[in-house]
Amino acid sequence: MGPIGIPEMIFIGVLALLIFGPYKLPELGRSLGKAMTEFRRASNDLKRTFEDEIRDAERQVTEAGREISDATTLPDESAAAPANGGASPDEKPADGEAKPA
Repeated sequence: MGPIGIPEMIFIGVLALLIFGPYKLPELGRSLGKAMTEFRRASNDLKRTFEDEIRDAERQVTEAGREISDATTLPDESAAAPANGGASPDEKPADGEAKPA
């Protein structure tokens, strides 16, 4: 079953003219056009809503992955506390404290 050609379109037009008459046919055409426009608008709204929901879900997955990655990452050694108890190597220990090695 291929696409509708010119002879088929003419046959459908003549048949519609015979069934509905010349006065009712323009009104039916307008109604059909409005219905198609409304269907197209509703279809585009549904598609836009679906795409927005997909985009939101992808954003949530990305944020969750980033949070998991941040939570499981080991801290840098430079950010860890110094081994000598927080004193810099050239500071003198207070009385009664052992000098860091």
